[in-house]
Amino acid sequence: MLWMLHNKIVTRKEITMKSSTKDQAAGAFHEVKGTIKEVAGKLSDNPKLRAKGTVEKIAGKVQGKIGQVKKVLGK
Repeated sequence: MLWMLHNKIVTRKEITMKSSTKDQAAGAFHEVKGTIKEVAGKLSDNPKLRAKGTVEKIAGKVQGKIGQVKKVLGK
């Protein structure tokens, strides 16, 4: 299947993100989501929500680092 992108015909393979880029983007998303949960947990005095936010933020950092490693290795 072909698409037009910036007045150029491209294939699906040319449009899809690399695995490393997906990991970095998803990692950043989870870091932000975790930070929001942490703040919400602090404001609502909810230690479980705060802990879930911390865990999600750390998981996001790990996923982002995995993306960086994949980028260096060319995957």
